[in-house]
Amino acid sequence: MEVLNRLIEGYHDLMDNKSDQRVKDWFLMSSPFPTLAICLTYVFTVKYLGPKLMANRKPFELKQVLIWYNLFQVLFSCWLFYESIMSGWFTTYSFRCQPVDYSRSPSAMRTVNGCWWYYFSKFTEFFDTIFFVMRKKFDHVSKLHVIHHGIMPMSVWFGVKFTPGGHSTFFGMLNTFVHIIMYSYYLLAALGPQVQKYLWWKKYLTALQMVQFVLVFFHAFQLLFIDCDYPRAFVWWIGMH
Repeated sequence: MEVLNRLIEGYHDLMDNKSDQRVKDWFLMSSPFPTLAICLTYVFTVKYLGPKLMANRKPFELKQVLIWYNLFQVLFSCWLFYESIMSGWFTTYSFRCQPVDYSRSPSAMRTVNGCWWYYFSKFTEFFDTIFFVMRKKFDHVSKLHVIHHGIMPMSVWFGVKFTPGGHSTFFGMLNTFVHIIMYSYYLLAALGPQVQKYLWWKKYLTALQMVQFVLVFFHAFQLLFIDCDYPRAFVWWIGMH
């Protein structure tokens, strides 16, 4: 019982005293459990409930829905990318070592706000999988796909809760840029055969994602070899993405 009490006390100390106080009262930021519940619901829905409900149904025709959804994702990603470069990466941030600015300055709060909205973008991406299920494209709903989408909101939650800004937001900047390209492709593909013949550059999307992985890997792990006031735990976590 004493061990349990110490664990509970340690948890509350971590959440109340070790986290970034600027986001303490922001929506979904007080506790990790709502985010965890949403992620588990997503996994259950796309792996079990959704396929069961679709078993004896015809695939949904979602052309118009997909057009509007992908357009939204392009615009949302453009805004997030713009915020990331204007609040730091193309202005005052260092690509070599960038500590978190925990002040309440306008630029710091702009970064925090951008990180918070980036967290919500991980939820909107759930619809990628949901639409696969509704169209009965179950071969697209792989374990790797579901694990990736299911973990990302939880991963970003910890970033916003403890380090909303600084070195690891390089990952978010690159990720939103890649998503601009990726969702632009999906948008054009959803328009139909008359446009799809111009999508010869599809083969480069995977290469672009690999470039993102390599850049994030080296950008994060360089901090293991230099003195930088940034949490090592987040260096490892981001580097492994």
